[in-house]
Amino acid sequence: MKSRNLPLNKRGFNFEMIMWIFTRLSALAMYTLLLIGFIGALLMGAREQMNFADVMRWAFMPNPSHVINTNIPDIAPWTALFWQLVASALLLVATAHGVHGLVVIADDYIVTSNGRKIVRLISMLMMASTSLIGLYILWTF
Repeated sequence: MKSRNLPLNKRGFNFEMIMWIFTRLSALAMYTLLLIGFIGALLMGAREQMNFADVMRWAFMPNPSHVINTNIPDIAPWTALFWQLVASALLLVATAHGVHGLVVIADDYIVTSNGRKIVRLISMLMMASTSLIGLYILWTF
């Protein structure tokens, strides 16, 4: 049996394929950022005897306000620019991944094209506002 070689425009490489790839890559990015936060919490928390709940809280949102409430005497290593960037990247990737998932689910149930456009517009507004509020909290508190 001879294999077929189709050009990209006939294979289906379009916006939907790009968004399918985005979903997979954003999930991998979230796993990577969680792993970075988890390893960082283990390395820094081992010095200060953090409990597992605090380590997991730091891994899922590496924000210095999470460790202020614990009994860690030195907060300086936790307030580095690197952790703000990791937290910001995790917030943005997770928000985009989640909103894209909601849009895909909504597309299954909304049959009119105007309804899909409205839902996508509302989703983009929701994603932008949630991201801006989250970034404001991460960078100012």
